[in-house]
Amino acid sequence: MSKTTGALLFKFLMTLVVSGIAFNIIGGNTFGWVFLIAILGTVIDYLAGDLLILPKVGSFIGAIINGVLAALIAIVVAMVAPAFTITTHSVLAFAVLVAVGEYFFHQYLLKADKVEP
Repeated sequence: MSKTTGALLFKFLMTLVVSGIAFNIIGGNTFGWVFLIAILGTVIDYLAGDLLILPKVGSFIGAIINGVLAALIAIVVAMVAPAFTITTHSVLAFAVLVAVGEYFFHQYLLKADKVEP
């Protein structure tokens, strides 16, 4: 397994756990919604946050932007799919937990060889 694949798998698992805390435990959504948010969050945060934003603004600001982006993803999904319910607390918890996780993920990305960015 390549280092990039391993990093993406770790990012997905981290986002899945955080999504589960925010949207299953706090928000009361089913695992299917949690899984969908984790997939969307992983893909969009990696493509936009890690590949485009992280190299330009650095780890700390990049992590904050990833947290905000993850919250926006959840809000858009809730707007499009009424079965997925969010609360202010669940979205804030998701944003903060993603930002914290992303900060440490960025530290790994910046130090690892052969991992994008």
